[in-house]
Formats: sequence, C-alpha cells, structure tokens
Amino acid sequence: MIILVGGEKGGAGKSCLAQNVAVHITRKFQANVLMVDCDPQRTTSDWIQARNEDPELPTINCIQLYGKIRNDLLSQDERFDYVIVDCGGQDNLAMRAAMSVATYVILPLRPKRRDLKTLPHMEDMLSTCKMVNPKMVATIVMTQCPSLPSQYKRILEAKEVVQSFGLRVLNSVTFNRNIYDDSEEQGASVMEIEPEGKAATEIVAIADEIFAIEPENSYELN
Repeated sequence: MIILVGGEKGGAGKSCLAQNVAVHITRKFQANVLMVDCDPQRTTSDWIQARNEDPELPTINCIQLYGKIRNDLLSQDERFDYVIVDCGGQDNLAMRAAMSVATYVILPLRPKRRDLKTLPHMEDMLSTCKMVNPKMVATIVMTQCPSLPSQYKRILEAKEVVQSFGLRVLNSVTFNRNIYDDSEEQGASVMEIEPEGKAATEIVAIADEIFAIEPENSYELN
C-alpha cells in the first residue's frame, strides 16, 4: 500500500506526520515499511539517520526519490507492506506521480489563512490525479492546532473551509505540542517517547480514522 503525505504549503508538519504514521504502522501491524523522502530538505532522511544511531529503536527503511517516481513507487510497493511517501511543500512531479498510485493521500494543513489559501490549487490537483487513480482516498488533516479552548472555533471554521471545496477533512487533529519536535530530533516517534501521551493518542486516532475509509467508497470530488 502506498501512502502519500504531501501538500503545497510548507511548515504544516508533513514530515513529522509521515514519520509518526510510519512508526505506528510498523508497531501495530508488524509491517515492513519503507519511507520515501521526496523533499530536497531531507527532513525524513535526517530523521532516519538519527533513528538508526539508536540501537533501541526499530529500524525503518528509507530511500530518496525525485521527479517521475511513479514506476519506482510501484516497484517498491511490491517489496514492502507499506510505502510512505514524504513530499515537500510544493506542487512538483514527485507529488503528482505519488498521487497517481497512492491508496491514501494525507494533506496536513494548519488552521491558518495562508494554509487554507492553497486549497483551490490542491482541489484542482487532486481532481486531476483522481482521473488517473480513481480509488485514491484524499484527506485533509488539521495540524499544529491551538490548544486553548477559546481557539477551538478557529479549527471548526478551517474544517468548514476545507469542506466548502468538496474535500474530506478528518475529525482527528494534532495540537501544537513540543513533543513532536523533540521526538523528531531524536529519530523517534511520539509513541516511543510518551506511549500514553496526548500526541500519541492524536497520531493513532488519525491513522485509525484514515484506514477506516475504504478506497472503493472514497469521497467523490466535485
């Protein structure tokens, strides 16, 4: 199965989400997981390097691919249970190629105006890729949300904006927590740092909600 974590806006925590989902899948399903780093910033590759230096953390495979990677992804999909693609914050060949073969596309967005401004272009790109890959399930997940109760309305309003473009948005979100940055620096996941912590609960909820969506029943884009 190929899972793409991407989007047009940088800074929304794509690499962090991809890394944590990869660890969750590895742990929950005892799966053979490959991470594909398509981001020139090499955030996930650096995370893997830090992870491999800690003998107490289970190894996760990682390769770097750029450009027209469709055939490469299909080849790796035959070798691994899950292929998780981390794309940088821009519309490029790698992200479109991954969308053309991915079962699940996860698009992190912060509940901020500058992130929501990318939705028209993302909707257009998803609609185009859906013609090639009709079983693709595309989901928006709100990340780095403010945790103050007084700011909860901002999260709801952002979700309504997403839905106004005919896109699916998850109920589950991540909140702005230091543990996401701290764990990434250690090459670990939030589940490995604080297994019973709030961040771990957020990642598990996101993954479970995504996998509960059957590809053949995926949301039809307008």
